[in-house]
Formats: sequence, structure tokens, C-alpha cells
Amino acid sequence: MDPVEALREIAFWMERSRAQTRRVQAYRKAADVVEGLSEEQREQHAKARSWTTLSGIVPSTAKAISQAVAGQEPAKLTDLKAEAEPIGGGTDLRRALRGDLHLHSDWSDGGSPIEEMMRRAAALGHEYAALTDHSPRLTVANGLTAQRLEAQLDVIAELNRELAPFRILTGIEADILDDGSLDQRDDLLERLDIVVASVHSKLRADRETMTRRMTRAVADPRVDILGHCTGRLVEGARGTRPESTFDAEAVFDACRAHGTAVEINSRPERRDPPMRLLRLAAEVGCEFSIDTDSHAPGQLDWQGYGCERAERAGLTADRIINTWPVDDVLARKDLRRSNH
Repeated sequence: MDPVEALREIAFWMERSRAQTRRVQAYRKAADVVEGLSEEQREQHAKARSWTTLSGIVPSTAKAISQAVAGQEPAKLTDLKAEAEPIGGGTDLRRALRGDLHLHSDWSDGGSPIEEMMRRAAALGHEYAALTDHSPRLTVANGLTAQRLEAQLDVIAELNRELAPFRILTGIEADILDDGSLDQRDDLLERLDIVVASVHSKLRADRETMTRRMTRAVADPRVDILGHCTGRLVEGARGTRPESTFDAEAVFDACRAHGTAVEINSRPERRDPPMRLLRLAAEVGCEFSIDTDSHAPGQLDWQGYGCERAERAGLTADRIINTWPVDDVLARKDLRRSNH
């Protein structure tokens, strides 16, 4: 087994099971180190069993490397796969999904390069995935300036040539600003395939302010998806955070009227919207997108959590936009803009 592949596979299964980031990064760092070696250098270290002399390789990762070089599946990988539990339910919806429309790379606050994220998405069976790194105002998440976003578009164009027929959709998770406008240059928003609009600041604003802010954002014809609408956190290292207060029926009515999908965010610490609001959005007649909001490759397998909640709300595949072929997803955007 190729040691680089083995190390990245171990990291994937660790992330999938929500292991601590620092433990996962040990395997990713070791993969990068081994990948940078020539074949001759690999052979020398294998013969001398000197992997730990390399900066960034510790005994646990050295053991996995040695086993892979010897033609074995590393014991760590075997154990992780054996211990892995199914993620959520919603198996019918999960099989119907063709893509993921909200994920991050190391260009903002994700932990892995674009190519690694997208190769894993393709390996999971996706036909497409949208790269939606953060917008500039979210400096804590290394949000993309207009210049960095333009550079990223060039990178995606090159990767699409390499990864075809898998398709990387250009995108952004644009911060919804205080007045409901979007945190990125208008001409760039027009160029993107997918725009997820999310509130990340002043989450405790009053009901009227939040409702006005969100309804203006989802009415923007460039917005495709309303991201994690309540902003809540129910568990995890960042602690908990209550839901934002807003007129949910008014916001979902605006989503339906303007053809903006409501995101079913699959992250375990978000589970957003809460079930009562998910059912309300379903009753109002909204369309949805089941997304992982992944910040690492192993999190791309979390869609099952969102699928389970969608099925509990009685949603069928035809109302989930990322069960559609990519051409239909893009045609939906064109139709919304032409009708505005």
C-alpha cells in the first residue's frame, strides 16, 4: 500500500469519527513529508527503519508507514474502519445525492488543500462539489479578499481539467452584513456557480433586525443557499450557542418566493435548522440543500446526518437541489437571475 495514501486514509477515518484535530494533523503532516521524498529516499528510510529521523514523523505515524511499505494495510487503518459507525440514517436520500454545495479548504479556515478535498468528494461518489470558502470580512476564518478569490478561480479551472468528469463548482460562503448585503464584490458574485449566504456576526440582534437582514439576503438573485440559518451550536469544542431570533416563517417565505434553498447543515455541532424549523420550511414549500460545511476531507462523509434529519421532516429527493444533475443546478441559478 502506498504510504502517502495510507496516511491520508487514516486521517480521513479519524476525521470522520471526529477525532481531535491535532491527532489527525499528525498523519496529514507525515503524509506530506513522505510525499516529498524521492523513491530512493523512501527506499533508504524503509531499509534503515529511520522514518522518525524525519521532521514531522513520530512513532505512531512511522509504524503506519512501515506497515504500508511492507505491503500491509496499517493496523491503525484496519482498526478505524472496523470501529466506524454508520453516519446517520437517510440512506435513500444519501444515495440520491450527487454533490455537496458547502465546503471549505485551506484557503480560508479549512485544513486541507482544494485538490485533496475534491478528490475525496469524488471518491465518495459525488459528481460535483462547490468550494465555498469564507468572504473577506470573516478575518478570523482567513476570508478571501477579491484578489484571493480571483486567484482561487484560476486554480479551480486548472483542477477541473485534471479531475473531469468530476466538477468543482466555484463558490463562496458570503457573510450577510448588517444591512443584508453580501460581503464580496458584486462582479465576483456574478461569476460564481454557488453562493451560500450565512450570518456570522451579531447573532444576538433583535428579531426584527435579524428578519430584515436575512430576508434581504435571500432575495438577492445571486444567493443560492441560506446557510446554517439559526447559527446555533449544540455541542463541540467551541461550546454551545443559542439560536438567533428571527421570524422564521417570513424568512422561509422569502426563500421560497425567490428560489433560495434552505441549507440542512450536517455538521454534528450545528444540526441547523432545528427540526421544528426544518418542518416549517418544508411546510412553507422551500427547496433544500443537504451540505456538510466540511473543513476537512473526513467530514465530507457527514452528509448522512443531514439526510437523516431531512427524511424525518418528510422531505423527498426532488426538493433537495444537490440530488439534481449539475446542469440542472446551474440552470436553476440562471433562471432565478433572469426572473429578477
